Amino acid sequence: QAVPAGSHVRLNLQTGEREAKLPDSENGKSDMREERRRKRYSDVDVDSNSFTSQELKKALAKMKESEKAERKVRRVPCFKAMYKVRKKFRPIEQLKEEFEKLNVKMETDYEIMVKLISKFNSSASTLDEKVAALYDLEYYVHQV
Repeated sequence: QAVPAGSHVRLNLQTGEREAKLPDSENGKSDMREERRRKRYSDVDVDSNSFTSQELKKALAKMKESEKAERKVRRVPCFKAMYKVRKKFRPIEQLKEEFEKLNVKMETDYEIMVKLISKFNSSASTLDEKVAALYDLEYYVHQV
């Protein structure tokens, strides 16, 4: 069964039936996303079951125009925020160089996983070392 866009859908675990509810914005409360969607599709009949190719092209062009306008509005503060974040953090290459000066080797998770796999595949490793490598690999795989 098709439901209107924006509806809240859930599975009732007691009855096993799927239930749909209209969004709160149609019950009197305002929803900014719903208002933006209405503005975006105001010229197109979105409740019909089928659309003509012209209606679809018109709606797509309107969506692209509104996205471009939103990007232009948000562009300047976004770069400022990104610059502030970059000021707080340093690139990993710089961190590696600083750790090498302190005689500390910094490894990424990928590098550690490669070493553990090679330890597991090595014929020189004992059974206990292979088991330990598998446990450590399990930890890193869950991280990913």
